Amino acid sequence: MVAGRQPRQQWLFRLTQVDISHADLGKSQLTTPSLYLRDQLNTIQNHAAIVETGADAALAAPASLTLAWRDEAATESFAQSLAGLMASQPELGNVYIALRGDLGAGKTTFVRHLLRALGVAGRIKSPTYAVVEPHQGTALAIWHFDFYRFNDPREWEDAGFRELFASTGLKIAEWPDKAAGHVPAADLALQIQAMTDDTRTVHITAHTASGQALLRALAKAGA
Repeated sequence: MVAGRQPRQQWLFRLTQVDISHADLGKSQLTTPSLYLRDQLNTIQNHAAIVETGADAALAAPASLTLAWRDEAATESFAQSLAGLMASQPELGNVYIALRGDLGAGKTTFVRHLLRALGVAGRIKSPTYAVVEPHQGTALAIWHFDFYRFNDPREWEDAGFRELFASTGLKIAEWPDKAAGHVPAADLALQIQAMTDDTRTVHITAHTASGQALLRALAKAGA
């Protein structure tokens, strides 16, 4: 990765998009996750317009947001917050998350932190050659896909990927565009860009109501 300018601190969790129809643009010990996460989530809360409709809240904004992971601890913190929401609200775990970014951007690192936070024990292997690795969290079935070497559409049906994506549980896919035309629309899409050896800019877009619910839950968690 080529080092670039160090992002300014106030970039953290900066909201950038409100348009739901906008197209997708594209290892360390955590010391103070609660304070760091609170600051990030408060920023979402301060910019998000939550419209109450009866007992339910409909997300008016954000449909997408941009944040900065200043180091791996920030990556881990976000993964822990996401896992916490999925654990406390099981319906939020039944989603498909697409991860985009260049080689070395940190997609697999994020997935490993998320799986650990969801209770996955033992070795977490990259599915680069196997295409998919199944996992069992504390209360959630998880499938981690990597379509980097996917080049035969027939494999989609033969391997039963259609059934996996239709099943209950969390689906996470790296290089989803390699399976374009087969993989369904993502609930959440993360575009990860390396800025320096340690920092990442991450653009997150919600493409479905379930994805919007996750962003809404993140906003509420910061209240």
